[in-house]
Amino acid sequence: MLAVTPGEPAGIGPDLIIALAQGERSADWVVLADADMLLARARALGLPCKLKDAPSRRAGCLYIEPVPLAAPAAPGKLNVANAAGVVAALKRAVDGCLSGRFQALVTGPVQKSVVNEAGIAFSGHTEFLRDRCGAADVLMLLQGGNMRVGLVTTHLPLVEVPAALTRALLESKLSLLLGGLSDHFGLAAPRVLVTGLNPHAGESGHLGREEIDIIEPVCAAFRAEGAQVVGPVAADTAFTPQSLADIDAVLAMYHDQGLAAIKANSFGDAVNLTLGLPFIRTSVDHGTALHLAGSGKADVGSLRAALQLAERLARR
Repeated sequence: MLAVTPGEPAGIGPDLIIALAQGERSADWVVLADADMLLARARALGLPCKLKDAPSRRAGCLYIEPVPLAAPAAPGKLNVANAAGVVAALKRAVDGCLSGRFQALVTGPVQKSVVNEAGIAFSGHTEFLRDRCGAADVLMLLQGGNMRVGLVTTHLPLVEVPAALTRALLESKLSLLLGGLSDHFGLAAPRVLVTGLNPHAGESGHLGREEIDIIEPVCAAFRAEGAQVVGPVAADTAFTPQSLADIDAVLAMYHDQGLAAIKANSFGDAVNLTLGLPFIRTSVDHGTALHLAGSGKADVGSLRAALQLAERLARR
């Protein structure tokens, strides 16, 4: 049973769920959302949608657990009043995963700005789930096409990244990545490429010392323990076909360094997987796309891939 949250009700998350529900499923979904919002969006899309209070895999049907919103949700129009309902759905989904009722969580995109404007501290799903579960650390891993990319730092202003990058943090993220590749994807001896932080991987210290002081010592320590770790590699060549030959995943130092590459490679079909949680969580690789909400033009590819990966990992 997969818990599914649509995310921002004014965005395309509800559209994607309703569109994918037009086909039969091989696993049970439980959608935690406002019932009236889903029915209104289905009408806007001109798609049949019957809400059920028990599991149903039939086309055109959705099994929901109602999580009411404070106000009606209009496609494309953010409403701060509904931020609490978005977070409430996430909390209920996480608690269901922790209790064992749900075997995985699949999340639609959230509009971080409107949640923060409502007075709720929220830097992203990854950090919220870590704190809600009491996890020591988590890793954001994007998978798409023939590429996997993990991030050492996630939702930080770029100016804060160098200070946040420590040996302890890098050791934790690299351990999570190697363990996740083994546990979730069955790779007995995963090979990971680690990028540098600075241009040209620091140019022997002339363009920054993070590679010398932090990244290389951590990579060397993992190699000494038998891990197959390559790096630090200059980020401008790390994602070339030659660099990625025989590499199972790349560990990038900051958000756009890694995600720009994978989204250029497979945007719309990539999946965000959170490693380090006590349950499986996948998500889409895109934002709320407010301008597409209710139009019927939103691409379901990433959510379909996220649901498929969650089901496959849950069965594994």
